[in-house]
Amino acid sequence: MQPYQARRARLIAQMCKHGGGVAIIPTASEVMRNNDVEYPFRHDSYFHYLSGVTEPEAVIVLVAGAQSRAILFCRDKDAAHEIWHGFRHGPDGACAHFGFEQAFSIAALDQHLPGLLADSPALYAGMGRNAPFDERLNGALRGLRGAARSGMRAPALIHDVHMLIDDMRLLKDGGELDIMRRSAAVAADAHLRAMRMARAGLAEYQVEAELLYEFHRQGAAAPAYPSIVAAGANACVLHHNPGRTQLRDGELLLIDAGCELDSYASDITRTFPVNGRFSPAQRRIYEIVLAAQLAALAAVKPGAHVMAPHEAAVRILSQGMLDTGLLDAGRVGSLDDVIASGAWRQFFMCKTSHWLGMDVHDVGSYREPGTDAWRILHPGMTLTVEPGLYIRPAPGVPEQFWHIGIRIEDDVAVTASGREVLSAGVPKAIDDIEALMG
Repeated sequence: MQPYQARRARLIAQMCKHGGGVAIIPTASEVMRNNDVEYPFRHDSYFHYLSGVTEPEAVIVLVAGAQSRAILFCRDKDAAHEIWHGFRHGPDGACAHFGFEQAFSIAALDQHLPGLLADSPALYAGMGRNAPFDERLNGALRGLRGAARSGMRAPALIHDVHMLIDDMRLLKDGGELDIMRRSAAVAADAHLRAMRMARAGLAEYQVEAELLYEFHRQGAAAPAYPSIVAAGANACVLHHNPGRTQLRDGELLLIDAGCELDSYASDITRTFPVNGRFSPAQRRIYEIVLAAQLAALAAVKPGAHVMAPHEAAVRILSQGMLDTGLLDAGRVGSLDDVIASGAWRQFFMCKTSHWLGMDVHDVGSYREPGTDAWRILHPGMTLTVEPGLYIRPAPGVPEQFWHIGIRIEDDVAVTASGREVLSAGVPKAIDDIEALMG
């Protein structure tokens, strides 16, 4: 029941500070895969963060005012349906199990909406994310506005409830961090499994199968995102989908994979030689990326801003581009010139970090609320650190580095004293990788 009740209470308190109102948060909709079969259902993260409920067809209503309360609309108990599709809590069970003050059948939602919204000063909703549900809410609002002559008033204001929840989700509590440690540990074991079995002649999809096996073996519901298993030149495609490309002796394999465990994501990337030994060119590029990642990790600490890891990584990567001849100093200038002009983007075209949590690209603004300043890091924030170099053939680019793509990514929690690398269970030093592969 905890911490979901506490989160609902915090959100209600925030709504009261803004004058009160009614928040309405639905879970995700089931989606058909083909004919009469649905895709595996995955709840909406906002909804689950406040409820703990994993069933489809459910809606949270929070009333913030003189008599605040939390209400759940969910599926009824149905013995015949449960034979085919499994257990349902039902409204009575939901109250007892999830700590809602009231619960009703989801079939009664449209009947209750006008009364819940009438005379409320504001509606808090996530408009623009779920078009069918938006229309359902708009219908209730139109009905209230049409009844104005009878004395009923529709909410005068509509707020984005997700923005309030985003700031809550940005700071993980101890329970969330424990889950994220376990999620990272499972993902780390999957990477170790893939590294140990990788060899020339296997296809990318066969390596992916090993990742999926380890995720499921250790209780993860699913990958947190489509796994990236990229052999050779495919590693220069940032979001490559595993296919039938074969692993080749002398080439690198990039694996970017994480699992979802108890609704929390992990996100780890490692790059290693298929034959277990880095070539001189691969080693040189890898050392640059690793140095950039270590510098970026060192920049993660309370009081620093969220872009500090990126700035640290870009400086190391840019110097490496100059040192290796990837960038011609005579053409692009000094290190500071490279950084100022953005010339480094030819080989590193993305940011170094993103928030991590219930979603792999988790919610939360990267700017301080109401300002253009980058967000300051605080204990409890979690993010990735993932610099890389992706070297495609191009005029002036030394041929020895063509088709080398390297990314090193870890999951990091900001702590009071600095940082905790949640995904440290996968080696990334060259000697450690070669020892493991050997």
